[in-house]
Amino acid sequence: MDKSLHLEIVTPDKVVLSEAVDYVGAPGFEGEFGILPNHIPFLAALRIGVLHYKAAGKTREVFVSGGFAEISDNKVSILAESAERAEDIDVERASKAKDRAEARIAQERDRIDYTRAQAALQRALQRMSAARK
Repeated sequence: MDKSLHLEIVTPDKVVLSEAVDYVGAPGFEGEFGILPNHIPFLAALRIGVLHYKAAGKTREVFVSGGFAEISDNKVSILAESAERAEDIDVERASKAKDRAEARIAQERDRIDYTRAQAALQRALQRMSAARK
């Protein structure tokens, strides 16, 4: 029985992560889900959030901004719109993005920009959350 998974996180620009892990927890569109070795195959939509994984006894985080997860044959493939390892996140930049999004939300309650500002706020908050863990 296999004791590990291969986790690969890919964006349109690059491969963010490719390594053997013991566990993956991902922010599914319908709620968080966990993957252990020998999991049944499935496909899931991802929401903006923090993916966490365990490898060599340590838990690490990666911010993901939507996308899909495919699980098959002890491989977890994450195809994300954008993704950043927690240690690569510029917290000051994320905090400024949060402030800008909150200001846009306060000004744009009746416009279509409100939805875009809400999404920007969620991305900033989740990036900051990943970086602080």
